[in-house]
Order: sequence, then C-alpha cells, then structure tokens
Amino acid sequence: MENFKSNSKKRIVVFASGNGTNAINLYHYFRESKEFEVSHVLSNNKKSKVLRRAHDLGIKCIHFDKEDLQDSTSLLEVIKEINPDIIALAGFLLKIPESFLAVFPNQIVNIHPSLLPKYGGEGMYGERVFKKVLKNKDKESGITIHFVNAKYDEGEIIAQYKIELDDDEDLNSLEEKIHSLEYEHYPKEIEKLLS
Repeated sequence: MENFKSNSKKRIVVFASGNGTNAINLYHYFRESKEFEVSHVLSNNKKSKVLRRAHDLGIKCIHFDKEDLQDSTSLLEVIKEINPDIIALAGFLLKIPESFLAVFPNQIVNIHPSLLPKYGGEGMYGERVFKKVLKNKDKESGITIHFVNAKYDEGEIIAQYKIELDDDEDLNSLEEKIHSLEYEHYPKEIEKLLS
C-alpha cells in the first residue's frame, strides 16, 4: 500500500461538501510551503465544485457518501493510511463520527461563520447563519475556528475574529466580509496548530 508520509511535509486533509472556496484557499496558502501541504480533499457530494476544483489543481480527491462516514471503518482506514497531521473541515455539512474523533483527538478543526456559541448547531451554516445575523440586527459578526467534538459547533474554540456590521448590511455584503475573514485567518490558524 502507498506510504502517504514519504515526504517530510505535514499533511492537511480537507473535508468539504460544496463549492470549496475555503478548501481551495487553504491549498493556495500552503502551495509554496516547504513544511505543509493540502494533500487530499474529501467530499460527501459527488457533484460538489470542490472535487472538480481540487482535481484540476492536482490534489488527490476522495468521494464518499454519508453511509461511508457513519459506518466509518473503511473510510477511517483510508484516512489513517493518509496519516494527516490535521483534518480541516471547510464547509463540510455532516457530523464527524466519534470513531474519527477517537483516532484524531484535537486534530480535526472547523471554521464556522459566526461568533460561537451564537448561531451554531446542526443545520446552522452559510446563508442560514447570515440571515439570522441580519434578522437580529447584530452590530458585529465574525468567524470561529474550533476543534471538533461530538456535538455540532461546541468544540474548544481556537480563535475568533470579529467585524463591525453596517446598518445597511445585506446578505451579499455580510457574506463577503465573512469570507474575507475566513480566507485570511483559517490558513494562519492551521499553520499555528501545525508549527
């Protein structure tokens, strides 16, 4: 079987379900690094843009379905063989099973588009979070980078970054501001964890 740890770079494996903008941003951030690399992108969505984008960049891609994750023996074996130093969730919508958490304690991180514990939990992602922020007329918002545990968005917080919101904030402007924070800070926090 292929030895995935043949080079000396620390491996980042990314799990994503959708467009993969954060996954691809991680790849570009670490592309020239002599220490770190995004080695694999995994997705539960065969039609996701992230798989196409990652494939086009030459990143190894793995598709799996929800059942593969829940009955995680074979998928877990694949991940163990890759032997990642960190697993970064980037718009990944499924719950990580406890079997993964046991094998990779404090090695699975997530980025969430709010200042947790606000607007966290099952079903709270992307536009759903932004709509809540706007509906509640919040004066600030931001992102949370956290370790993953057995409950949605309740793992230990690694870092939070805030922005002030304008009175005329709309869905597009809020999304743009949050994405800017994500693109700037998620790679840097992963780099700190790996250093």
